Amino acid sequence: MTNVGVIDAALRLVVGLALLGWVGGYYGAPPHGLSSWAVTVLGVYPAATGLLRFCPVLAVTGISTCAEDV
Repeated sequence: MTNVGVIDAALRLVVGLALLGWVGGYYGAPPHGLSSWAVTVLGVYPAATGLLRFCPVLAVTGISTCAEDV
């Protein structure tokens, strides 16, 4: 079951990978300590939901961004 559309999934993947790249030091000095973990989690969540095309938050709220469900 998917509830994330193709365009939404692509945007989530780009944002997630950008955040992970920033934390990894590819786009500048990464933050240290708790903030680096927070940005990592904020990067993993959209990247994972973009790859899997399933978002638990959308499932709980009953929202779907898939074209066939809109």
